[in-house]
Amino acid sequence: MKLVYFAWVRERVGRPEEQVEPPAEIRTVADLVGWLRGRGEEYAYAFENPGVVRAAIDRVHAKPDAPIAGAAEIAFFPPMTGG
Repeated sequence: MKLVYFAWVRERVGRPEEQVEPPAEIRTVADLVGWLRGRGEEYAYAFENPGVVRAAIDRVHAKPDAPIAGAAEIAFFPPMTGG
């Protein structure tokens, strides 16, 4: 699946996107975030407060307990404000 990172999440991870194949036991957005945090200090830093980072599965906002099976793209971004 393709992971896309926006704003300071991208800056902390050090790349705008990547292709990954998480292990089969990674079933939800929260599982994916936990798995990513274990991939290196840059990911641990980007997801140090997982409750702050938002996710979208195939361009639809998703909660941490949302299943990721069959997702083509998951995007991660910080909360945004409008004006």
